[in-house]
Amino acid sequence: MKARAFEFRHRSLLNLIHFWIAFQLYSVDHRNVVWAVVGRSEHGVLLLRVVLALGALLVALAAAIRTWAAAYLRSSVVHDPTLHAEALVADGPYRHVRNPLYLGTFLMSIGLGLLASRSGFVVLALGAAIRILRLIGREEAELAAQQGEVFREFCRRVPRLWPSLRARIPASGAKALWGQAFRGEAHLWGFFITMLAFAVTLDRRVLWILGGASLGLWLLARAAERLKPATA
Repeated sequence: MKARAFEFRHRSLLNLIHFWIAFQLYSVDHRNVVWAVVGRSEHGVLLLRVVLALGALLVALAAAIRTWAAAYLRSSVVHDPTLHAEALVADGPYRHVRNPLYLGTFLMSIGLGLLASRSGFVVLALGAAIRILRLIGREEAELAAQQGEVFREFCRRVPRLWPSLRARIPASGAKALWGQAFRGEAHLWGFFITMLAFAVTLDRRVLWILGGASLGLWLLARAAERLKPATA
């Protein structure tokens, strides 16, 4: 199962469309997935806050994993529509899992999915799993073709998506660049703050304002990256 070149090149846009479709399902399925489960309980509102707060922590974990990975891979590569297989990054989180960025994306989809309707959550979770596996299939095929036995040995030692608590390969000594990593993933930290604030207030205005600001950060960052080659 391997993504086509179009899917990889436009993966960020397709991810945004995927989220938009999932949340549009509120028009036919009006019940939030969490409220559908806890709403009948005596402590429904409290449980709603708790589950949403746990979802916020899941988004924070996603942001942390992706930021850690971007510190070694570089944000310019993380969000580049071109597939880079000329070098194998094997430091930081890549010593524990081969695809930390996609792991973070899946955790983000589950965490933010708690804000969706019942059908929206299913579309987000299932769709994210399928898209991620297809993208990984394309990337790993290209890496295997260009890196050969080096990448195959990396695959034998480091798990694909389920991270190992113990590092599976020695550190290469690569330097982490945290500033550009946090800038590149700032929108995810914004989504974490959005979910946490909504869990506390249950105020939809908070959700729209902070969520819109976080999405704006993402759009600005992607626009800035696209302008860099033209101004270099």
